[in-house]
Amino acid sequence: MPEKDKSEGYALTWEALKPDWPVWVVLAGLLVAAVILYPLLPERVPVHWNWRGEVDRYGSRFEGAFVAPLLALGIYILMVLTPLIDPRRENYARFAGAYRLLRWVFVLFMASIYVVWMAAALGYRVDIGLAVKTALGLLFAAIGNVLGQVRHNYFVGIRTPWTLADEAVWRRTHRLAAKVWVVGGLVCLALAPFRTLWAVVAFFAALTLMVLVPVIFSYLHYRRVRTPDGLREGGAE
Repeated sequence: MPEKDKSEGYALTWEALKPDWPVWVVLAGLLVAAVILYPLLPERVPVHWNWRGEVDRYGSRFEGAFVAPLLALGIYILMVLTPLIDPRRENYARFAGAYRLLRWVFVLFMASIYVVWMAAALGYRVDIGLAVKTALGLLFAAIGNVLGQVRHNYFVGIRTPWTLADEAVWRRTHRLAAKVWVVGGLVCLALAPFRTLWAVVAFFAALTLMVLVPVIFSYLHYRRVRTPDGLREGGAE
C-alpha cells in the first residue's frame, strides 16, 4: 500500500472532530447558563480574588456571565484551528488522542471555575481559593499525564529555542516535563486546602519549578548533544 501523505496528519473532518461531542455539550451548556444567569446576577459581580480568597475586583454583569464561557469557546476553537497552520502539522496525528484530551481538560477547567464563580456571584458561600487551587492542581497533573506524548510542533508543549531546534531534545524535555508536571500538580493539590502564607509561597514555587525545570533542562541537553560547530554528537538521543 502507498504510504499516506503526512500532510494529511491533521484535518478538520467530521470523523476527526466528532469524538469531541461531550466538549460541545459542555460549551453549549456554559453559553446557555450565561444567558439564564445574566438577569439573575447583581450589577457588580466579583471577578478576582486575592491569595486569602478575598474579593479584590468587581466587574460588570456581562463580564461575570459571559467572559468565562466565551473564553472557553475561544480556547477550544483556537486549539482546533492552530494545527492547520503549523509547519509540523503532520505530527499532530502522532498524538491525536493526547491533543484531544488537552482540549477537553482546558474546557472542563474553565467550566469548573465558572460554576464556582457563579455560585459566589449569586451569594452562595464557596471557598473560591480552594476551588481554584484544586482545579489548577488537577489541570497540571492531567496535562503532565499526556505531555510526554506530544510530538514536535510549534504550538503545543514546551516550546523553547532548543526543543524547537532539535527533535531529540524535544522528546527528552517532554518526558521529563511530564513527570515534573504530574508531581507539581499533586503538590498543588496537597497545598490547596491551606491558606497560610507559607502554603501560598510553596504553591507558586511549585508552579515556578514546573516552568523553569523543563526550560533549563532543554538548554542543558541541547548543549550536551550539540558539538561547537552545531552538529549532533553521534548516538545522542
